Amino acid sequence: MNDFSRVLAEFASGEITPSARTCEIIRLSLVDWVACGLAGVTEPVAKITRDMVLAEGGAGESILFGRGVAPARAAALVNGATSHALDFDDTHFLHIGHPSVVIFPACLALSQQINASGADFLDAAALGFETSARIGAWLGRSHYETGFHQTATAGSFGATLACARLLGLSAEQTQHALGLCATRASGLKSQFGTMGKPYNAGIAASNAVEVALLASHGFISRPDGLECVQGFGDTHAGAGDMAALNGLGEIWVTDAVSHKFHACCHGTHAALEALKIAAANLPTDQITSIIIHTNPRWARVCNIETPQTGLEAKFSYKMTTAMALLGRNTGCADQFEDKFCKQDNARKLANSVTVVFDEGIPETAARITLIHRGGENAASFDLAEPLPLDVIEDRLTDKIASLIGEGKARDLIHTTARLSSDKNVHAFAALLD
Repeated sequence: MNDFSRVLAEFASGEITPSARTCEIIRLSLVDWVACGLAGVTEPVAKITRDMVLAEGGAGESILFGRGVAPARAAALVNGATSHALDFDDTHFLHIGHPSVVIFPACLALSQQINASGADFLDAAALGFETSARIGAWLGRSHYETGFHQTATAGSFGATLACARLLGLSAEQTQHALGLCATRASGLKSQFGTMGKPYNAGIAASNAVEVALLASHGFISRPDGLECVQGFGDTHAGAGDMAALNGLGEIWVTDAVSHKFHACCHGTHAALEALKIAAANLPTDQITSIIIHTNPRWARVCNIETPQTGLEAKFSYKMTTAMALLGRNTGCADQFEDKFCKQDNARKLANSVTVVFDEGIPETAARITLIHRGGENAASFDLAEPLPLDVIEDRLTDKIASLIGEGKARDLIHTTARLSSDKNVHAFAALLD
């Protein structure tokens, strides 16, 4: 047993000073999250969860993506699922999780319920990003490789800490919230390629709102439920790596959040970026075969051999490669269509791709070799190399304009820029409707 939960609870309830880059990453991720959510409102998982929640009625506390209002924990469910529906949101490779689609839905829904200020919302979100990545690192790769979806598991704990901070919970109350989350957090990687994956994000956000509110009313749980015998880590293949807390509060790992510029699993992105370099000015009909070298970590994540649907294509090295080489813009969510996966030229090109898993390649990197009639081209790319903030902002501005239109994009960027000085989050939340 160790003091993992206590350290986290004390951090969450104390003074925090996010780095300047973390503050900018939170702002950029927030803009990105709203755009992904607005673009995802017509997806089946968004429609089904939204219709279910609206049919239940309840207190109209928090705005839903698309239309309507609902109780905070229901709004967190819908907005988490909706914003992850396109799988186009940010990633943190420390734990291979998507922070935005759990942290922002929980924090924004609760902030509306309690009338929190924009600054308090952003402060809590930064805490949630930071702790979800560190908790994921504590759980370790064994947790992920066993089959648990870190976005939903570690993300739920991080969102719980963020919600506890919004509610002003004491360190003791925060530990009870974490302990209660330990019996609620869930999510399986086997759902990848289905509506179950974005639903995992919604469940995680909703869990966080619920357990933090219960703790605020005096609900008692096992305060060391994360690390105790038969606790979450013990029963979910957790590594219990206490090095995950190194530099907590001084070094902000949120600085390393990676944003998506392709509308598919982040595990395919390094390969797509390398492919862009290797295939430059090379006619597709000259290519005879493609070899992708990548880390084995992705073997059971984004290596669907013969995808049948657009959703499955997002988790397929072979089909995303075929899409890129056939001129489809992998940065546009609507390009991932079921019918494309059934096209003869797409299947033929996908079948020419060989994926080689190499322990010597970082999980953030990939190497591509294109064999063509004139010889071969090779290129590598590593997502771990941080992009300058201005480059991220420029690429995200283009991305969100393509998702929601230039007019809405301008309004979103302007409203987000002034959020830190707003007395509440209501004007910002109105952008979701």
